Amino acid sequence: MHPTAGCSSERQRECGASLVEFALLVPVLFFVMFAIIELGVMFWVNLTMQHAVREGVRYAVTGQSDLDPDTKNRQRYRAVIQKVKDSSMGLYERVDPAISLNHGTPMRDPARFSPGMFGGPGDIMVLQLDCNWPIVTPLLQPFFTDGKYHFSVAATMRNEEFR
Repeated sequence: MHPTAGCSSERQRECGASLVEFALLVPVLFFVMFAIIELGVMFWVNLTMQHAVREGVRYAVTGQSDLDPDTKNRQRYRAVIQKVKDSSMGLYERVDPAISLNHGTPMRDPARFSPGMFGGPGDIMVLQLDCNWPIVTPLLQPFFTDGKYHFSVAATMRNEEFR
């Protein structure tokens, strides 16, 4: 059916103008809608990773290591990273975090972590993740470095008196 069917001959111009206006506005409305959704997802990812870091630090201050996937040689640092992964709702690998402890050099390779890196009883611990979230909406990508949303999340706590 023709888009102007149902319009009288004198109103066909107005119907055609309305159709052109609609065609011009729809891309703008979709861009705004997808940009709002993308920004909402970015804030959700940030809050989820903040929660994961806080849960990891809460676990770390107890001195436990039972979450370490290596059951033969349990290490506290691997258990803390596992707790962060478990609390991140599957976002840990997507954000490709660089982990720094007590304002140290950020590291992306967990093999470089040391067994004593989370300190001993009574030590203050600052765990920070530097994350990158890829921007999906093409028109938003130029507003972010490398087309990614770079953010950091951190949590600070004092280790409990553990054995």
